[in-house]
Amino acid sequence: MSQSGVTPELDKITTAVNHPGKKLMESKCYACHNPSTGHEGRIAPPMVAVKSHYMNDETTKEEFIAGVWNFVQKPSKESSKMRGAVKRFGLMPYQPFPQEEIELIADYMYDYKIDEPAWFKEHIEEESKGKMQYRNDGKTEDKADIGLRYALQTKQELGKNLMGTIQKKGTLEAISFCNKKAYPITDSMAVVQNARIRRVSDKPRNPANQASQKELSIITHFKKVIASDEDYEPVTEIVDDKVNFYYPITTNAMCLQCHGTPTIDIEPAVLSSIKNLYPTDKAVGYNVNEVRGIWSISYEN
Repeated sequence: MSQSGVTPELDKITTAVNHPGKKLMESKCYACHNPSTGHEGRIAPPMVAVKSHYMNDETTKEEFIAGVWNFVQKPSKESSKMRGAVKRFGLMPYQPFPQEEIELIADYMYDYKIDEPAWFKEHIEEESKGKMQYRNDGKTEDKADIGLRYALQTKQELGKNLMGTIQKKGTLEAISFCNKKAYPITDSMAVVQNARIRRVSDKPRNPANQASQKELSIITHFKKVIASDEDYEPVTEIVDDKVNFYYPITTNAMCLQCHGTPTIDIEPAVLSSIKNLYPTDKAVGYNVNEVRGIWSISYEN
């Protein structure tokens, strides 16, 4: 069953896992502010220290975001709320970060509990002699977030390999890739996550991807909400000690090369290869932004 390229169809829901500010913080800030760096070897305070200094009980999200950006856009001792950090580490040098990226980072920090060093809470209480309040408020990863993380990571691994094959060898070779490599890659990701990860469909290319009756009803649900352009969330159920997570896989323009209309979207050589490798193929006739199937993932509660 083909991936829907590398487009972010799973990113329509913002969670602790896929908030764009999380990745930006890790890529832009952690070079200096990494929470895993030891207390003595640091060159800058961890990001949770920034959160604690720029947030109190009355701070709105708008005020927090503005406070962080006001310092980053023009660092100075006068504008900093972290005088102790400036004294220890020196003033943060100016870097031309786009305002949008800093605001996304601050948005994530305000709404979610962020990674912090094990020693930080005790350190800030001792260092400030009780004057500075430790703050790491926010939402944490819930059961749906875990399922989404598993889906995103598996999708990323499949998409990376599939796109690489298409770019280097073309769409025809991608059919062979999916036939030989999609299952082993998915299974290896499932082992890493200690989960059962499947991609199922009401119109499978591989009969092994046929959805169960329960999964068919969930596919129908997602088809209705997506066709109506409504917001949607994962379907998450807890049964005994297992979490069952379901989320749609939607088509984009790239998918149509293998899943669109034969002779219009799918080249004759590609269609011939599909018929040869998948004699019972049903996975054609799709248009853009249609539900191709769902992620069906189970893991321990």
